Amino acid sequence: MAETSHGTHGAHARPPTRRERWSAFRQSPFWPAVVLVLILAAAAGLFAGSYTYSMADPTPRSIPTAVVGGYEQARGRAFLGGLEKALNASVKVHTYRDTGRARQALEDQQVFAIFEIRGDGRTAVLDLSSASGASVAQVLSDAAPAVGKETGVRVTVRDVNPLQRGDPRGLAIFYISLAAVIIGFVGAIQLSVHARTLTPFERILFTVAYALLGAFAIAATVDWLLGALRLPFAESWAILALTLFTSGMVFTMFNTLVGRWAMLPTWGLMVLLGNPSSGGAVSWPLLPSPLGTIGQWLPPGASVNAQHTAVYFQGHQHLFPYLVLGGWALLSCAVFWTWRHRHPGGRERRPAHGDGVVAA
Repeated sequence: MAETSHGTHGAHARPPTRRERWSAFRQSPFWPAVVLVLILAAAAGLFAGSYTYSMADPTPRSIPTAVVGGYEQARGRAFLGGLEKALNASVKVHTYRDTGRARQALEDQQVFAIFEIRGDGRTAVLDLSSASGASVAQVLSDAAPAVGKETGVRVTVRDVNPLQRGDPRGLAIFYISLAAVIIGFVGAIQLSVHARTLTPFERILFTVAYALLGAFAIAATVDWLLGALRLPFAESWAILALTLFTSGMVFTMFNTLVGRWAMLPTWGLMVLLGNPSSGGAVSWPLLPSPLGTIGQWLPPGASVNAQHTAVYFQGHQHLFPYLVLGGWALLSCAVFWTWRHRHPGGRERRPAHGDGVVAA
């Protein structure tokens, strides 16, 4: 009896092994807290890095430009060559037979500016479109007169498609698109937390509901309340609603696939990668080239492109951004619906009265 007591006392006195301590730590509330601390620290660095890399020092790389007139003259070639050297970038020249066709290309957003070389190349007119990209227009308007002075070409600069008075830097569209993206997936998060028992079909319906109301609130605030932008209201409302819905369903898709860690891929795709590469704050010719290409295929970039054209290039809307937004929305809904049994939510169907009697 004494030996048994002594043995038991000795077992209690034995310090826990490293494996036991690690196992206890993994089962404690401190483990997920430590993981979240590390994830948040990494996310903070990535967030700052992605936006700084994309926007802090916008540098021209390839600027599509229309050229009309005597661009084949020696002075014209010298002027364009000097402009490329001054910008340390490629001025991608598209030649047009007349100004009308060049202006059409500008309206279709195929080029960012029109250089009309007149006479023997001694004079040139630079038609800019601030609405196409305020940052690109600023770069060209600063560089062209200086290069003209060096090459003996007198340059006249005109802004043929200026920004609206309430949006002098062209950032309002980026901000409203950013609001739609953020509120879109935050709304889906809140549905998952506070309306956890929604069925899959109900979850999609309520995502549609807050997308429509949220888009209306954004458009009404920016246009009617603040007067920052004169929006083509119905079209802008539809673009914002599609953006909100797509963003919400992207989170729902990831929540279905990876559960409670869904915020990580959603934040990475929509905020760390999508928003800096959207072309809203910095025009895509000034972005690092991979970002300028990738951004057009992501929901934030598609939303900015569609909204930008709706506001400043009415009648010249492209189908591509709508296909991108619709494609992401369709993919997200399909993944969610196919694997809806894995989504951490929903509720079981209540048995019918007759089934309950039989079961009893």
